[in-house]
Amino acid sequence: MEQYFDKLAKELLEKNQHLSYEKARTWVELLWEDFETTYAKAGRKYRGKEVTEQIVRQWIQNYGENLHEFVAKNPKYAKFFKDREE
Repeated sequence: MEQYFDKLAKELLEKNQHLSYEKARTWVELLWEDFETTYAKAGRKYRGKEVTEQIVRQWIQNYGENLHEFVAKNPKYAKFFKDREE
C-alpha cells in the first residue's frame, strides 16, 4: 500500500502546489478509503488495488488542483488536516 500512496501523493503534489507532502498523502488515503468503502457498500466485488489506484489517479487528474479548497468548504474533513504540517 505504501508504494501506491507515495506514488499518488507525488502525482497530487504535481497538480497542486498548495499542499505539503503530508496533506497530499492524507488526501490520497482519504480518496482511496472512500472509493473502496463506497464500492463495498454498493455490493460490488473487490477488483484489486490496481483498480482503486486508477480511480484515485483519475480523481487527482480531475480535481487535484482544487483539493486544498475543499477543506475550507467542508469542515467535516478539517479534522484530517489540522495536525498536518503546513
